[in-house]
Amino acid sequence: MKHILVSNDDGIYSPGLNPLVSALRRLGKIYVVVPNQSKSAVSHAITLDRPLRVYQVKNVYTVNGTPADCVRLAILSLIRNKVDLVVSGINEGPNMGEDVIYSATVAAAREAAMLGIPGLAVSLSIRNGKSASWRTAAKFAYQVSKWILKNGLPAGIFFNLNIPDVAEKKIKGFVITKLGKRIYSEKIDSRIDPRGLKYYWLAGATPSGVNTPGTDIAALKKGMVSLTPLRYDSTAYDLIDKLKPSRMKY
Repeated sequence: MKHILVSNDDGIYSPGLNPLVSALRRLGKIYVVVPNQSKSAVSHAITLDRPLRVYQVKNVYTVNGTPADCVRLAILSLIRNKVDLVVSGINEGPNMGEDVIYSATVAAAREAAMLGIPGLAVSLSIRNGKSASWRTAAKFAYQVSKWILKNGLPAGIFFNLNIPDVAEKKIKGFVITKLGKRIYSEKIDSRIDPRGLKYYWLAGATPSGVNTPGTDIAALKKGMVSLTPLRYDSTAYDLIDKLKPSRMKY
């Protein structure tokens, strides 16, 4: 029997959690370990300054930490069986382009890869906070998970899956993509609280993106499902020879 860990960055009440778990049950035994509150955009943070506490709610474990904490704690301590796959999601909103740096959904899949276990991050490209496409997204997560369990992934590689928020019959296809270029608002909103102190909001308008062919952004614009293979090794190998000490001035 295969053993699959499910996590996310939206917590136990995420509308994408139950559809994902239901779809993956056909592939093996499911373990669910998620943060006890939303941890969106905390990236790959782990908790070092306080103890982690785990509470069980029915068949779900909640942790007062980040998604990376959840995956690490589950694999190294909570789950006695060897985990064959970690699936993170289904995230409320896409994770494309540079989003994968900020995304805690993607970080959970990256943490799996760092621990030597195949990881898959799954995101649904909703815009208004509501969607009827969770089951559709879960179907694609199931298909990719089934493929991973059969074929495996190379060491250090994990997958990032994005599904457009449309009815299944309206999806235009399934493509393998590279990361696109996100465009984030550079406006920082400053306000005054009731005590007269200034505070700031970094998040503003929904990010746009450059519609470059072959990218995840272009795929979703066309109404296609995007699957991007990623690696956690971010070394710029093409520069190593150029940056040899003998060629650099001090």
